[in-house]
Amino acid sequence: MTEAALAPAPTSTSPTARRLWTRSRGIVLALVLLLVAAVVMAAVRSDARHGRLDPRSADPSGSHALARLLAERGVSTRVVTTLDEARSAAGPGTTLLIAAPDLLTKHQQDLLHSATERSGGRTVLVAPGAPSVGTLAPGVTADPAASFDSTLAPRCALPAALRAGGADTGGIRYTTTEPDADTCYPSDGLPTLLRVPARSGNGDTVVLGAPDILYNDRLDEQGNASLALQLLGSRAHLVWYLPSLSDDSATGTGRRSFFDLLPSGWLWGTLQLFIAAVLAALWRARRMGPLVPERLPVAIRASETAEGRARLYRKASARDRAATALRSATRIRLAPLVGVSPAQAHAPETLLPALAAHFDGDTQALLPLLFGPPPSDDAALVSLADQLDALEREVRIS
Repeated sequence: MTEAALAPAPTSTSPTARRLWTRSRGIVLALVLLLVAAVVMAAVRSDARHGRLDPRSADPSGSHALARLLAERGVSTRVVTTLDEARSAAGPGTTLLIAAPDLLTKHQQDLLHSATERSGGRTVLVAPGAPSVGTLAPGVTADPAASFDSTLAPRCALPAALRAGGADTGGIRYTTTEPDADTCYPSDGLPTLLRVPARSGNGDTVVLGAPDILYNDRLDEQGNASLALQLLGSRAHLVWYLPSLSDDSATGTGRRSFFDLLPSGWLWGTLQLFIAAVLAALWRARRMGPLVPERLPVAIRASETAEGRARLYRKASARDRAATALRSATRIRLAPLVGVSPAQAHAPETLLPALAAHFDGDTQALLPLLFGPPPSDDAALVSLADQLDALEREVRIS
């Protein structure tokens, strides 16, 4: 190995900006498309969700029309946003509507249920899911499969349902263990509306599987208006509870974590993205298995390979590995010249006596030359390469 072989090459192996862009442009494009889709979805949904189930809102998803109809029939509507206001309002002459039960923490659900179970009034739960229905309406569980039909027939003996007829109650389906409960508007055998009488007093709890009959734009369809007015107008006062995440009562023994506050759709979306990332990693990862030889598109000279390896050795200051490679290659080439099998080429007790028989020079210097320690610097490595070349030439002509 010569000085030229050990000299650093003028070319750089670091990735260029063009190469980095080529490798990463697919990921960048996917992230941009995902960001644009999220912004578009947020913009579209922001208008649709504004004032949802708010009796003061005239938006399509608001409930201002229902509040006005109730007011014409002498029922007052009051909006509350804190748990303390909702608990204090519960009473025999009041209907308490909980617009988003699943936003309540377990601690809030327990406090609210303790205030309503013996109040003698009516509690209306709008589309409660598994996180809340079992606490606010004991004995009732939400079925994981929702109804595929929106408009359903009453098929029960509840007077309000019979007078209203078909209504858009299709949504969450429920099961109950209460024998006196009214089970109405069934879908595939499971009701989407329940009325569970209180265990003591004249109060009851109404579990509504979908909020559609309360919306402004759905109130004039089917028997929605009739059903909503009868369910919410049975008492003189209606307290409309819109749970707020800023309510101080949320900080209690049952305080929910950050992940509990995230909608389930975000959690499922994150899981799907994680699975997609794992599949993409498996697709792009190296396949483990035996090496497969391939024909090179161009022929590479042995000198270029040696120079490339020399540059790597010098960059890593691996003089020991370079010296080991030089000595090993020299021993392998010398072995057949002196009658030693390749298997014994690296055994000094076999190779050195055979060299001594074919070499008239000083054999004491052969041991450190062929099996000695690694050189201390680059100059010593170059000197070692020259001495090994000289030894091989002398053995060949001897």
